[in-house]
Order: sequence, then structure tokens, then C-alpha cells
Amino acid sequence: MSTPSSRLNPFVLMLDPEAVIHAMETSANLRGLRQRICRPHFDAVIEAEEFMDSGAELYVEAQPALHTVH
Repeated sequence: MSTPSSRLNPFVLMLDPEAVIHAMETSANLRGLRQRICRPHFDAVIEAEEFMDSGAELYVEAQPALHTVH
């Protein structure tokens, strides 16, 4: 069951994780990627802003049909 179409199907690949790991380990494309560590930037100005209420609760109350969905 190792046809080209089955190797590209992500659902088939979930059934054979060893094949996925092997393909990742032997992939020249993956080895060629640049490696860098990204760290999120803490923005004190944004964190200091007061939370703004979106009013979503009021919208749901005004739309009775949404009560069945939410």
C-alpha cells in the first residue's frame, strides 16, 4: 500500500507514523531549512491597555436564534 498517492494522503500517513518520521529524517528539503529560535516580544504598552469589552453577550441577547447555536 505504498503507492505515490497513498504516500501523499495525510490520512494514510497517520496510519504509518514510522514512515513519516523516516521521511522527515531523510528529507533534504527539511535539512536545508535555516534554523533559528524565535522568542515572542513582550509589548508593555499593549499589556497596559485596559480591556475593551466587545459586547458579544449583548448581541447574543438581542438575537434569540443564536441561543440555539451557542
